[in-house]
Amino acid sequence: MQQVIEQHDYSERRACALIGLNRRTFRRPAPPDADHEVRQRLRELAQERPRFGSPRLHVLLRREGLVQNHKRTERLYRAEGLSLRLKRGKKRPSHLRVVMPTPNGADESWAMDFVADALVHG
Repeated sequence: MQQVIEQHDYSERRACALIGLNRRTFRRPAPPDADHEVRQRLRELAQERPRFGSPRLHVLLRREGLVQNHKRTERLYRAEGLSLRLKRGKKRPSHLRVVMPTPNGADESWAMDFVADALVHG
């Protein structure tokens, strides 16, 4: 935004109107990151203990007095991209397949296919 104002010699009001940005948004300073210290310690703990998930890391952070709320820990954990990969279980068949025995000679295996069925009287 500042670049547009300086390069084209626009007023702040006109530059904000061209971009479609509210002037209050442009003027308002960004709030300080209150979670910086917690995020940094969370990353350190996750590197030390790679198999710990957010509940166990929350306990460690709480012991250090950094957080009180587990939801905040969970939010920061996801935002830092620390989510563990889930191990998938092996897919097991729902039923065991029984191999049909192969017939050794004639008249050992019979099969029927009902396409139509009718009685004597219709």
